Amino acid sequence: MTDLADIIDARAVLPSVKAQGKKQLLADLSQAIAKFVAVDHRIIFETLLTREKLGSTGIGQGIAIPHGKLAAINRVCGLFARLSTPIAYDSLDGQPVDLVFVLLAPDHAGADHLKALARISRLLRENDTIAKLRGTDTAEGLYSILTEPSATASAA
Repeated sequence: MTDLADIIDARAVLPSVKAQGKKQLLADLSQAIAKFVAVDHRIIFETLLTREKLGSTGIGQGIAIPHGKLAAINRVCGLFARLSTPIAYDSLDGQPVDLVFVLLAPDHAGADHLKALARISRLLRENDTIAKLRGTDTAEGLYSILTEPSATASAA
């Protein structure tokens, strides 16, 4: 599974999310992704919050990849959000976050979960991709950037 189109629906791209802080952001994104996985948003929120307590999913350069596993879902599912204003996120580099990719996986999806996480992480480390995502303010534009076959996808 190297293609992000397999895990993110075009409707799961939010071009201008407003949040006051990390907790509110995770709550809002939990509600948004709940529609795609048919799981109560509170369960998703608790899962993401529990993962954050282990260590911030803010990987640096204004990017966060909150993720978790849920018994109730049967496939890896993602949601991307571009924040209208960056927020403090306890990131590894101390920078505020404005690009967020939520990733949920079934409990039994060991390798698939890690592959998807690695794929997203690689994509969001590419300076060209980051610049394009920050310079695009439509859901359609963001989705096409996220799902376009890139050099790292063919190397995966």
